[in-house]
Order: sequence, then C-alpha cells, then structure tokens
Amino acid sequence: MSATPRDVERALKKTIVGQDAAIEGLLLASIADGHALLEGPPGIAKTLACRALAASLDATFKRIQFTPDLLPADIVGTRIFDQQSSRFDTVLGPIVANIVLADEINRAPAKVQSALLEAMQERQVTIGHETHPLPDPFVVLATMNPLDNDGTYALPLAQMDRFLLKIDLGYPNEEEELEILERYAFARTPLPQRVATLDDLRAWRAGARAVHVDNKLHRYVVDLVMATRSFSPYVANGASPRASLALVGCARARAFLNDRAYVEPDDIRSVAPAVLRHRIAFTHRLSLEGIAPSSWIAETIAGVRVP
Repeated sequence: MSATPRDVERALKKTIVGQDAAIEGLLLASIADGHALLEGPPGIAKTLACRALAASLDATFKRIQFTPDLLPADIVGTRIFDQQSSRFDTVLGPIVANIVLADEINRAPAKVQSALLEAMQERQVTIGHETHPLPDPFVVLATMNPLDNDGTYALPLAQMDRFLLKIDLGYPNEEEELEILERYAFARTPLPQRVATLDDLRAWRAGARAVHVDNKLHRYVVDLVMATRSFSPYVANGASPRASLALVGCARARAFLNDRAYVEPDDIRSVAPAVLRHRIAFTHRLSLEGIAPSSWIAETIAGVRVP
C-alpha cells in the first residue's frame, strides 16, 4: 500500500516537538511543487525539520551553509581542467539534489542569490556554456534569521516571490520545551527512515493538481490578492500574480492532505498568511505605528468576503 502525506506528517512529529505549522508548511510546499522559506530565531529546529523531511522521503539531501564569502561556484559547481585528458570537466555543486537546505540564506551576497534564483525558477543550473537540469523532484528549503541579526542581508523581493510560502516559527511553549529535554537531553535526535518514496511524492503532486477549484474560489483568490494592492499608507508593493497561483496551488495541496477532491474557502484562508507575508513590501509607516505585518495581513484577509 502506498504511503500518504499523513504518514510523513506523523513521522516528522515524532522527531520535531511542536512546530506543527512548520511541518504542515513543508508538506504543502513539497506537494505543491514549490520552495519554502523558514524564518525564526536560532535553535528552534528549522534545520532539523528540513533534514527530517528529506529522510522521510528517502530523498537525496544537501545542505549549503550560506556565508558572506560564499561564491556562486560553491553552489552550482564549476569547471576544472584535467591535465591528463587536457580538457575541462564539469563538477556539479551541492544544488544537484532532491531537497536542498539553504541554511541562513540571508547571509550570502547578491551573486550567490542570483545563482540560487536560477535553480529555483528554471530548475536548472548554468556552468560555463553548459546547462544542467536539476533532479525531479527539486525543493529548496531555506532558513533565515530575523533581519536585525548581525551579518544578515535583506533578500530582494524578486527572490522572496519565488518561495511558494514563508513559515514563521517561534519558540516552543513550556510543555513542548520540557518534552524536548525528556526526549533529547541524553540522546541524539533520530531521523525518520523512508516513510515514503519520491514516487509517492510525484503521485501526491499529480493528485493535488487534480483537486477541483470552483470558479467562485478563483474569484476569491483574486480578491485577496487585489486587496493587498489597494491603496494603503502601509504598503509599497502588493502581492504579484504569482501569489494567486501560489494560493491555488497550496489550497489544492491542503485539500489533498485532508483527503478531499475539492478546495474549500477555508483551505485558501488557511494558507493565505504563509503565501502572502513575504510577497508584500511594507512602508516604514507600518513599523513607526507599531503595527505587525502579520496583523495587517490578517485584517486584510478578514476584510475580503468569503464566497
């Protein structure tokens, strides 16, 4: 019997204490064939969650630690001259994997971000005059620390827009932290072992694409995105058309995750904060008035009539 996404979810929850929103977000991104960005303070299992997802799917996994001195060749690969054969050989970089963890992505300079952007958008890398396709499936899971941390760069909005969704993580509560100590204070954190396969993931993606979305829900998605573009002293740029596609794709994935062949309005409302929060450029007035971006987004979503 083939595995289901819920099997992977249960396996991840055995490894990750709390962070249920992160686990669901990683599954939605994988099923919807997109990339996910995780933001939160250090030490809250962002990296562990990504490693656990790769282990549960029996996928090839590479971790790239982003630093200010990182070069594009360190990610995509380079050409090396072989003296014995008197020709250049191509050495592919760590980007060639099913699941790539870009750890602390906002610590690398612009050239590195551009190299990663091609891989994320085109599913290929260019080395010299050669273009190499990336494996299928290919998912980039990036972690970033808050921008007020030392040594961080603000990612360009064009690159943020390539992430299907952005997951904000916080500290565990008291009970969850106690459980972390009881589980892992004296033992290494175990990773799930091949709960599903890449063929299962491809089948889930096909199933999610077949989920029905009513025309009224298409209109609802457009209304949500247009609400972010309406005049507001707090918004410099609203969400792009890519946000509309992401809302539908994530809603389909959530319906499939819940064993439904159709999308409900609640699916769209549920994924909307994670899809929209990194696609809106806010003005300085928002922070000057002490308004949290998440609060503005929640109010905007609540102000759109549900069909």
